[in-house]
Amino acid sequence: QVQLVESGGGSVQAGGSLRLSCAASGGTLRDFSMAWFRQVPGKERQFAAAIWRSGSTYYADSVKGRFTISRDNAKNTVHLQMNSLKPEDTAVYYCAASKNAYTGSFRDEYAFWGQGTQVTVSS
Repeated sequence: QVQLVESGGGSVQAGGSLRLSCAASGGTLRDFSMAWFRQVPGKERQFAAAIWRSGSTYYADSVKGRFTISRDNAKNTVHLQMNSLKPEDTAVYYCAASKNAYTGSFRDEYAFWGQGTQVTVSS
């Protein structure tokens, strides 16, 4: 069973950048489609970005053009590069994995989750 651990969260001013990482153990990430979701208190967890087993990527409209998801198969790690951050990007960011070749934006498509990392963007 694959285990996921996120890192790289923190506090940044609006317009700044952060790079999140998701390290996997117990599985090889190239065998999974991977995604990043985010959640603020009192709201549902929302999809941000996904990278399929093929390497193709898919983004929510709210982050398109600012966030980039990538994978480093040699390090068994997935990254989320976040640029031009806005206060509304403030959330706990979760890494998720699915054995499916293609995935979308629904939580139920992903069977494995990390514990989350906090991102805070101040104005």
